[in-house]
Amino acid sequence: MTPESHTASSLATGPAVMGFAQREKSDLLPIPQPRIQRLLIVRLSSMGDVIHTLPAAYALRESFPQAAIGWLVEERWAELLCAPRASRRGPRSPQRPLVDWVHTVRLRGWRDSVFSLPTLQQIATVWNDVRGAQYDIAVDLQGALRSAMLARWSGARVVYGAAEPRESPASLLYNRKPIARGRHVIEQNLSVAEAVAARHLEPRPVDFPRDPESEERIAARLRARRSSQFVILNPGAGWGAKRWPVERYGQVARSLADHGIPPILNYGPGEGDLARAAASASGGAAEAIQCSLSELIALTRRARLFIGGDTGPTHLAAALGIPVVAIFGPTDPARNGPYRTRSIVLRNPASPTTHERRTGPDEGLLEIGVEAVVAAARELLTAS
Repeated sequence: MTPESHTASSLATGPAVMGFAQREKSDLLPIPQPRIQRLLIVRLSSMGDVIHTLPAAYALRESFPQAAIGWLVEERWAELLCAPRASRRGPRSPQRPLVDWVHTVRLRGWRDSVFSLPTLQQIATVWNDVRGAQYDIAVDLQGALRSAMLARWSGARVVYGAAEPRESPASLLYNRKPIARGRHVIEQNLSVAEAVAARHLEPRPVDFPRDPESEERIAARLRARRSSQFVILNPGAGWGAKRWPVERYGQVARSLADHGIPPILNYGPGEGDLARAAASASGGAAEAIQCSLSELIALTRRARLFIGGDTGPTHLAAALGIPVVAIFGPTDPARNGPYRTRSIVLRNPASPTTHERRTGPDEGLLEIGVEAVVAAARELLTAS
């Protein structure tokens, strides 16, 4: 690390799986484990938040192996739970490894045409499916008023949610309100799952759907590039304050290429200009490619390293056990940074912890230099 970057770094050892910090088992009262036949998880969005919910969901799966588990999620994130062409209900498989039923909503689209006949028909279809499943318990792991309302409307007899949710009115719709513990959001989600299971839960590896067509498309693309070893860089982020300058991503890509490490620039919807600017700054060293969500899962599984900010693809890489260089600005990596994977987190101490959605980059983020990111990348690549 260079002194100019003022970075904080961590290189975790042990299994590259998502987990949670050890908590006192005595925190949970020794009450009998409930009998649950059908359980609904409500976590609608976003990409990173859905991924951070998976450890709690897998812990519930292990606690209730015979239960039918459903998940209510925004349609655009459904591929994190089920491959695109796979059935969204029925016996689990590599295409849908976790849940028995995926229910999807399109809240953004519905909001724009809430009284149109097609929208009303879609809402009725979803809600007939959810209520028809006859869930015993719903667990709201989003903590928003809308997610709490959907959990309540599911018809589940019992609705769990954190005692202090992200939006305080949501708590009025819960009839079980455990206190969320832990600093990282994964720990907080898992502590709510512990209340449902009525026992201490240990971290478990998570898995993502395997879509054979997406796997083959990515494999073919990499064969064409003759890239069996590569690094993914993702210059996007949810808002400007979290976004490290795209030109610097290009400079990192060029430096890695000079050291014989092929870089790939990945981008999502609406981020094409960012990726093209980074590719231009790389001097042609990096190719910018856009993937579907299933293709991104397939691509990330094959990567040697991932470099990005506080964004969904970074959290995907961490969940898959890929070494991560995470470049953080105003958001707190202790709460939502890479978790239980080999990683180096770069953050300037001057960065304030805030979720204010400013368009311009955080000033502390700008103090992290290209050299610091390249050094972190080479350190992780050497360790792996």
